[in-house]
Amino acid sequence: MKREMNSKEALVLLNLIPGLGPAGICRLMDAFGKPEDVFRAGPVALRAVLGAPAQEPVVNGILTAEGGPALLEELRLAKEEGVRIVTVFDADYPGLLRTAPYSPPVLYVKGTIVPEDGAAVALVGTRSATPYGLSVAKSFSHELTRCGITVVSGLAEGIDAAGHEAALQSGGRTIAVVGHGLTHIYPAVHRKLAERIAGSGALVSEFPMKMPPLKTNFPRRNRTIAGLSFGVVVVEAPLKSGALITAREALDLNREVFAVPGPIQSPQSRGCHRLIKEGAKLAEDVRDLLEELAPRLRERLDEWKQSPAEEGPVNRLPPEFFQKLTAEEQVVYGAVPAGKSMMVDTLAGVTTMPPAKLLPLLTGLELKGLIVQRPGQGFSRG
Repeated sequence: MKREMNSKEALVLLNLIPGLGPAGICRLMDAFGKPEDVFRAGPVALRAVLGAPAQEPVVNGILTAEGGPALLEELRLAKEEGVRIVTVFDADYPGLLRTAPYSPPVLYVKGTIVPEDGAAVALVGTRSATPYGLSVAKSFSHELTRCGITVVSGLAEGIDAAGHEAALQSGGRTIAVVGHGLTHIYPAVHRKLAERIAGSGALVSEFPMKMPPLKTNFPRRNRTIAGLSFGVVVVEAPLKSGALITAREALDLNREVFAVPGPIQSPQSRGCHRLIKEGAKLAEDVRDLLEELAPRLRERLDEWKQSPAEEGPVNRLPPEFFQKLTAEEQVVYGAVPAGKSMMVDTLAGVTTMPPAKLLPLLTGLELKGLIVQRPGQGFSRG
């Protein structure tokens, strides 16, 4: 007797079918409705949707999967590893990723994804990073997290690891999207880093628990990195680089793409220079990102602060999101006047901070809803 499944379980089981993938699952759900109805379809109907004969192994996988041990084993493994399975049917599926075409129907999450992670920027680059690239990645990550922005990357060596590490050291949030199942970590050298990320952010995978780090998985992982983020920053990348794939996926998803320039003799910077020639925004420091992304990030935060409940606007973010300010943020917030605006140069004199340091702090306070920007770069309390 076949085991009855709910929609979430059926979606997890579909995600276990080799060769199906998000696009195939979307086509099946468009054709049959609920995921559990896919398993009630006959071979003729399945072939009509998926095509034949290339998809015959997928059709056979669906016909023989329902009620089998694979689903129960997957659920057991996830529970054993402390992994939460989140599907597109769940309210806590990341909203920004949900808007992406063919978004992963299933996410495996170790750690937590919180509403503030909707304000995220991806920081990616080559595994063979130079000291210059590592320094830039750490600086960008530190400044982004100071503004309350989550740093998303891929846990690879080089730029990815530098971005994650700096976010953790700054006390900010970071999400690592991996190209394998969460029963193991790749590269193995980053096991401890992965544990720390899960402790104050999240490890995320769209792949079944035992999936090895196959080369074909990483383009999908790169698309998920882009999908979780408002913008993608490529710090260093040679002309053949997975970071450039992430940038292309970001463009396809209507995300902003930024590239950091580097020495013209450096092979690790040629991919970034090509992106700039092709229209990516040049990023010399975090201000270049914030100036472009701040309106969209503020819009996202405004959505969280509003509720359709009849009682009127309700703050849906935890109070500590607004109250947990660094010492530098407290100094800046204390200097910003209420009822009238103060220009950046004046604020720099009052706080004794140079504008290059002051502007990211002002943007962070603005994103948190504590201050507002007035015409002419003046700021006042919100």
